[in-house]
Parts: sequence; C-alpha cells; structure tokens
Amino acid sequence: MTVSHDAPPPVSGTADASWFGHPRQLARLFTTEAMERFGYYGMRALLTLYLAQHFLFSDTTTTGIYGGFTALVYLTPLIGGLMADRFLGSKRSVKFGAILMSLGYVVLCLSSSGGAAKPFALIDGQRYEVTVSGTGDARKQYVSDQGAALQIKGNEDKSISLLRADGSEARRIAPGKFEPGGERSALFTFFLILGLALVTVGNGFFKPNIATIVGELYAQGDLRRDAGFTIFYMGINLGSLFSQILCPLLAVGMGSWGGLGWWAGFALAAAGMGVAWLLFQFDGGKLDGFGERPADADPSRDALVYIGALAAVPLAYLLFANLMAYVKPPESAGLLGYIASLPIMGKIMFGTFLVAVPGILFWSWRNGDAREFQMMVAAMVLITFNTVFWTLFEQAGSSLTLFADRNTDMSVFGLFSITAGQTQFFNAFFIVALAPLFSMMWGALSRRGLEPGIPVKFGIALIGVGLGFLFLVWGAQFADGNFKVGLWWLAGLYLIHSMAELCISPVGLSMVTKLSIARIVGMMMGTWYLSIAVAQYVAGVVAQFASVETVGGEVTNLKVSLETYVGVFQTIGEVSAVIGVVLLLLAVPLKRLMHGVQ
Repeated sequence: MTVSHDAPPPVSGTADASWFGHPRQLARLFTTEAMERFGYYGMRALLTLYLAQHFLFSDTTTTGIYGGFTALVYLTPLIGGLMADRFLGSKRSVKFGAILMSLGYVVLCLSSSGGAAKPFALIDGQRYEVTVSGTGDARKQYVSDQGAALQIKGNEDKSISLLRADGSEARRIAPGKFEPGGERSALFTFFLILGLALVTVGNGFFKPNIATIVGELYAQGDLRRDAGFTIFYMGINLGSLFSQILCPLLAVGMGSWGGLGWWAGFALAAAGMGVAWLLFQFDGGKLDGFGERPADADPSRDALVYIGALAAVPLAYLLFANLMAYVKPPESAGLLGYIASLPIMGKIMFGTFLVAVPGILFWSWRNGDAREFQMMVAAMVLITFNTVFWTLFEQAGSSLTLFADRNTDMSVFGLFSITAGQTQFFNAFFIVALAPLFSMMWGALSRRGLEPGIPVKFGIALIGVGLGFLFLVWGAQFADGNFKVGLWWLAGLYLIHSMAELCISPVGLSMVTKLSIARIVGMMMGTWYLSIAVAQYVAGVVAQFASVETVGGEVTNLKVSLETYVGVFQTIGEVSAVIGVVLLLLAVPLKRLMHGVQ
C-alpha cells in the first residue's frame, strides 16, 4: 500500500522547522493526506463487495470494473500534475481534487439508496425469479417454479441442480443453460458510475500535487527530505488502516450486527475526504508560499482547466460503462479475438504502454550516449518487472476480497468475526509495523556493504508475492467442512506480500530518476505511472480467471469456488516466483547496465 513519489525540489515559501525536526507545514500535509487516504481506501475496501452483492454483477464484471477504476486512479495523476505545473499550481489543484472526490463519495452513497438489485435467472431462455434467504453460511438461493421454491445448488461439473424441500432433485440444468442476473435500476447504476468517475478525476488533481508541496518544504540538498517523505507516507498507511476497519464495519456490520448499510460506509469515506479539504482550505496561512501557481501562468485560464476537468468526467463515465458491458470472448476466439474484444480502456492501456517503452528506448539510442542508453534499458526492464509485481499484488482488492467473503472462516480466535472488506487492513497494519524494521535492516546492511541492489530487491519482491499465494494454497488443504480456510492463512499471505512490497515500493520512482536521461525524466515518470496503471487493469483481468458462478451475490457451490481460487492462486504464485528468479539471474548484467546506480 505504500507509494513512493519523488517531488521537485524548488522552495517557494519559508518552512519553519518545529515538528519533530521537520518543517511544521509537514504536520498539516501529513494529516491532510491521512484523511484523504482514509476516504479512498475505505471506499476501495467496499467496492468489490458492493458491486458483487448490491448490484449483483458477475465476477467478471465486478473485477473488470474494479481493475479499471484503480487503473484510472494511477493514470489521471499524469494529467492532474501537468495542469498544476502549467496553470493552477499544486495548492489549487489539491483543493479542487478534494472537492471532486468528496462529491464522488456522496454520489456513491446515493447509488445505494435505491435498494439492491433483484436477482433472477434465465433457464433455457426463460426468466425465473430468485429469492435468497438466511445469513452467513446459512444463505440459500431459490427459484420460483410454478409456485414451488426450488433450492439452487451448483455441481462440480458446472451443471445446476434445483432441489425440492426434501433435498431430492427436481431438475438438473446443463452447464451454460443457467444464466444468473440482476435487475438493476438504471438511475442508481448511473449514480454508481458517475461516483467512480468523479473520484478518478478528482484523484488526478489531488494525488500528485500534495506530494509536490511536501518536496517544496525542503531546499535542494536538505538531508531531511527523504525522512520527511517517509513521515508523510506513513500518513497513507495510518489513514488506510483505520478506514479499512471502520467503513466495512458501518456498511455491513460485524458478527450479529448487520451494519447500517452501504451508504454509511461511503458516507464515512466522504467525511474523511471532507476533513482533508477543510484542513487544506482553512490552513491558517501555514501553507502560504507553497504550491502556488507558476509565475508565468495566466489566472484567467483557471476556469478552462476546471471546465476541462468536469468534461473529463463523462469520458471516465463512458470508459466505466464500456467495462460494465464487456463480455469475455469464447475460448475458440484465440489471442487475436481476445485482443479485438478488449474494452476501450484495455486497448488504450496496452497500446500506450507497448508504444511508449520501445519508443523511449529508440529515442535514447538516437539521442543519448552508450552509457545513457544502457541505463535506460535497465530502467525499462525494471519497470516491466514492476508491472508484473503490482498485477499480482493488487489481487488484494478483487479476487482475494471475494475469496475472503466466500471461502474464508472470518472468526478471530472464536471470539468475534470480521468482514471480508476488513481483511484489506492487514496490509496497512503490516506496513506500519514493518517499515521501521526494514529501514533499520537496509541501513545496517548498507553500513556493511551488503545491501542488495535494486534488481535484487525487485526479484525478492516478485518471489515474495508468489510465495504469499503459495502459502494460502498450502493452507487451503486444511479447509473445514464448509470449504472455508482459516483467517490466519489469509493474514499470512498479507504478511508475506507486505514484506515483498517493502522491497520494491520505496525504491521505485527513485530508481527511475537516477537511471533516466535528464532531458526526459518527466516522460519516464509518466511511463512509471503508466506501468502501474496497466498493472491495475491487468490485475482485474487476472482476477476474472478466478470468476465463479453466483446467484443473488452468493456462490452456488463452495467446493467449486475453493478449487477455482486455489487453482488460480497456485498458477500465479508459481509464475511470480519463477519470474522473480529470472530477475535475480539478470541482476548481474542489469547492474553493469546501471553503471553504479544504487
């Protein structure tokens, strides 16, 4: 969950060093970032479950929307940062982004006010109403057939059995002939997509520019700068830690308490974002002189920037709507058929990345010397491996959350139970607990000349994310009679993944700035963010391979569900570990290409 940014160094104000040896303005920025991340990660902890359980989207649609949303969250800062640099300045951009994000969370609240989607099923083309009764493991789904309520039971061969009250089979439906669905309100589906669009556009203005202001607090060469960013990013994890506990608690409750409803979770996210705006808007003059508009910028153009940003909301809306309408092609379509059927966002992501990487390398070969070109090659190789890492790591919000909901025993020592959305807090907790230890470990190794280089750290991270999945796969063999794995196996995965994250996340953008040709360092930063955006999108695609059949938001066969998740997690775990080993083997030639960059 930690993110690493490298903000520009100019100092435009006078920073007062009075907060733990750092400029006192850092306290205001730290608190603002913590509250903004409180809102974002709280909403994100709910999103996958909200799409699957409230709107009754299929797993394919749910994970596709989630992947597209998180992809745009990393893509829009490229434009928001440019608008701040050219026109608005960082401070105005942060305020504007905060307003849009707050509005987005409020609209998401509205999207839940129309009631949940009504489940139905098409059997051989004929529509049947579906009802769901019971709670927790006792939830069952029924179809109404000529006045009789027949329980829906999924079979291992993907067929569906309809059972009478005495458990006998009234009808067996062949695979592919039972199509579950949900009847959704067009108005509240519109609110859902509009809310996500507002959040992504607002995030583009907020996310890159508050980090830029942190950079302005320190003069060029100030040795406190890295420590200041470390403190600042601790706010990300502290904010996300508490929101990923509280937002799901309000939305769906805990134990016997059923919560207040989805609207309450989104409302808490909106409140967190509102506090972030208040802290920034009414700063008491603490941030005067920091994040101001460029000296040569024309204030009269501000309105055009704001209008352009609002015009981008319908564009984001259309991209989400296109993702929602996506249908996977048949297996017989082949690779070309799959590429041709990709949603618009997929074509944009893959197309841009596939053009940018060789294009920048070709420019470097033509315009740089041999040493610069070799360093750029090393940077692009590491960026590509970084994309693989985040593709697998970001299963946390999609397939792993659905696994937690469906095939994990959420009991904590038998005392109480947590919700599936709350399992995402494990990562933030482990990052907060382990980051100081890793910092001390790297420092101790560095003093002895033993600290591993960047390629080795990247390789360890990839092996680690693979081992995390394999650890959960190992634990699956101890699943109980309800095909549920103990919560601590999932917590163990997040522990391993968090340690892997600490090997790759803190050095990412720093690596890019050190290896890039100075004339195109900005473009390389853009490529780095683009690689993470692509990873977020592909993470949604990977999660689609773990899709299982649901009716009324519930799986029809928990055994099939467990086997599906375990199969996918084992495959990506093994692939990630192998890729990590490959990178370790490439570490020596990459080190030569990096020409001493550490």
